[in-house]
Amino acid sequence: MDWNRTKSIFIFVFLILNIFLYWMYLNRYNEAQSVEILGEKTIEARLKDDNITYGPLPNSNVSATYITGEVHIFKNTAPNDNQKVSFTDDTHTQISAFFTNPVKLRNIDDASLIDFVHSNVKSGDSYALWEVDREERVAVFYQKKNNRMFYYNDSALLKVHWNMDNEVIKYEQTMIDNFEEMEQQETVIPPLQIFQTLYNKTLLKPDSSIKQVKLGYSTFSNLKATQVLIPTWEVHVKLSDGEMEEYFVDAIDGKIIEIQGDKQQGEEEDWGVE
Repeated sequence: MDWNRTKSIFIFVFLILNIFLYWMYLNRYNEAQSVEILGEKTIEARLKDDNITYGPLPNSNVSATYITGEVHIFKNTAPNDNQKVSFTDDTHTQISAFFTNPVKLRNIDDASLIDFVHSNVKSGDSYALWEVDREERVAVFYQKKNNRMFYYNDSALLKVHWNMDNEVIKYEQTMIDNFEEMEQQETVIPPLQIFQTLYNKTLLKPDSSIKQVKLGYSTFSNLKATQVLIPTWEVHVKLSDGEMEEYFVDAIDGKIIEIQGDKQQGEEEDWGVE
C-alpha cells in the first residue's frame, strides 16, 4: 500500500470537508441574519411609524478625540478703557466686567450680540451663542473648540447683561485654554445610531420632530485646574405640544449624558445601539 498517496488523499478529503462545513456555517449564519433583519424594523422605519421626523443629518464619517484644557487665570486688566474688571473669588478664574459707558446695541438679536462679544470680550471669537433670555435680559455663550461648543460648562461660560434701553452694562466670563488633543482620533457614532439609542430608551416620543443634531463637547472630568472634554452629540427635539427637549449622547461610547448646569453625569449602564 502506498501510504504517502493514502495520506495525501485523507488530507485532501478533510480539507474538502472543512470547506463544506464552513460553507454550511456561512449559509446558516446569513439565513439567521436575514430573518433577524426582516423581523426587526430599522430605526428609520420605527421613526416613520411613530411620526418622528428629522431633517438632513450631519456627516457620518466624522472623527473626533478627547481634549484636555486648563482653567484660565485672569489678570486684573480690562480689554479696553471703557471696562472695569473685578474678580468674583480668590482663584481669579471668573471675572465681572462693568462698562463705564454702557454699549448700545442696534437690536437684541443673535448677530448684534455676537458682534458685541467679538469686539468687547477677551477671546470673544472663541465663544458661541447658546441662548437669549429677553425677559431676564441676559445672553448665554459657551466656549468652543474646532467650532464645537462646550455644553453647560461653567468654566467656559460668558453671560452678557443689558438694560431696558438695549445697552450692555456688564458681562461675566470664565475660560479654558492650553488645549491638548489626544493623538488617537475616533470615528463618532452616526446620528441615526444616536436616534436608535434615544428611541430604545423611549426618549423620542411619537409626533415629535428632531430639530437639531450637532457635535460638541461635554465634561468628562472636571478638576480644579484641568478638564477632560469628550465629543458629544447634542439633539434638540420639538414635542407635539411645542415644548423643546434636549439630549446629550457620548459620541464615542454611545452613553446618554445627563447635563444640568454645572452637574453632569454619564449613565452607569452602557445603552448601546441594538
